[in-house]
Amino acid sequence: MTKPASAPAPAGTPSNVIVILLDSLNRHMIGAYGGREFETPHLDRFAAGATRFTKHYAGSLPCMPARHDILCGAIDFLWRAWGSVEIWEDAITYELQKAGVITQLISDHPHLFETGGENYHCDFKAWTYERGHEGDAWKTRPDPSWAGAPLMGRGHMPYDDSRGWFRGEADFPGPRTMSAAARWLDENTGHHQRFFLFIDEFDPHEPFDTPEPWASKYDPDWEGPHLIWPPYIKGAIEKGVLTERQAQQIRASYGGKLSMIDHWFGKVLDAVARNGLADDTVVILCTDHGHYLGEKDIWGKPGVPIYEPLGHIPLMISWPGLAPGVCDALTTSVDIHATLMDIFGVAQRQVTHGKSLVPLLKGEAASVRDWLLSGVWGREVHLVTPQWKYARGPVGANAPLSMLSNRWSTMPTHVVDRNVALPLPDDRAFLDRMPGSRVPVLHQRWEAGDAIPFWGRFKPNGHHLFDLENDPDETRNLAGSLAETELAEQLNAALVELQVPVTQFERLGLTGPARR
Repeated sequence: MTKPASAPAPAGTPSNVIVILLDSLNRHMIGAYGGREFETPHLDRFAAGATRFTKHYAGSLPCMPARHDILCGAIDFLWRAWGSVEIWEDAITYELQKAGVITQLISDHPHLFETGGENYHCDFKAWTYERGHEGDAWKTRPDPSWAGAPLMGRGHMPYDDSRGWFRGEADFPGPRTMSAAARWLDENTGHHQRFFLFIDEFDPHEPFDTPEPWASKYDPDWEGPHLIWPPYIKGAIEKGVLTERQAQQIRASYGGKLSMIDHWFGKVLDAVARNGLADDTVVILCTDHGHYLGEKDIWGKPGVPIYEPLGHIPLMISWPGLAPGVCDALTTSVDIHATLMDIFGVAQRQVTHGKSLVPLLKGEAASVRDWLLSGVWGREVHLVTPQWKYARGPVGANAPLSMLSNRWSTMPTHVVDRNVALPLPDDRAFLDRMPGSRVPVLHQRWEAGDAIPFWGRFKPNGHHLFDLENDPDETRNLAGSLAETELAEQLNAALVELQVPVTQFERLGLTGPARR
């Protein structure tokens, strides 16, 4: 069946959107957000012509749940762990295709093309996958020129088989992805009435591996193989997992990768400029989450509350004809999805949770939401308001837990068998419905002592409450104060509004919906 041609954009509405997602992009390390440790000249260049959001937060974490928030518009972590586009929903690209909008994915993100990432790329008009990053099963044997790097507790990674095949900087996945995106703009500008280009770039996610001069840029005195694989642990230095010197090297290696991908991001900005796209194209720069690099001696993304370095993330949007500026409104990842729906004039069949950012960009509103929720499935649920962050953990054992899915897949760990990482449904599973949907869905409940998906295997550490206005570094836990009582009630009301599974209220010790 021939797809319909897109109608021109309504007057005053941009024709196209480019979304650039840089994975694990630390807000506090970008120059435009006050970072001085590493150089990010092209991110800063983009920020100078964009609206910079100061209170943007991750919703569902980590990688694929965050992309579900952006592409499907529904908060993911309250119903299931890491997973695919489900049969009760569609990615926005399905509706864009129906509307005649040309959609293109360019990515080196391996999770999009493996178990647990099914169907996110399928409804793009076209997609390009640049091979060889992190867990991508690209090569069956290593090139002997690659000497390897310390794995920090990991076993053999697919990257160890891929890395030696990169002959120069331009061969690394990140540079190839940005080059492909710039080339697509050169080849396609003027040929489509409207387009949506999604550049899903896995850098600066680990491995923090770069060629020179980036590899030694921020730690020129380091001797030996660069430390490119951070441990995932709280207290790495305290517990002797890292020395102070090794910690410095890992952080510097992240900085090298950040600066390298910033350099190649500049190639995309150049393509936008030389093709005259600034007059009719929205450009959105975002991320899925940050990455702990020693803040509070936390490294990677271990099972701890979502502190600011991980959850408080950058968002910058360039809108044709609008002056650059700063927006202090509270926003989250699903709001990017709502903004795309608004720009392209489409709707989705599933319940979505986002608020369009267009009124904020145009100065028609000062805020679009009073609260947002953030978290990883099976761990703390975080309520964030303009002033407060409240991380509510389990009140006892981390149970009961529920997962609703008809796909039953999760991220390959390359370490744990998939049936251990995600136990199969058992005879307690029953058919349920997602809010607003009539499609039956498998609902599995786990009790204390059951084998559970690995995302929920963490050591609960009580509740955490931080006054972000007066304690932005989150040094004073105010849990137990009167403010917690009020925020617990607000969190309960938010979960009731979203119609989350009753198990969430049970494990978090909340009252749940009022009984009639």
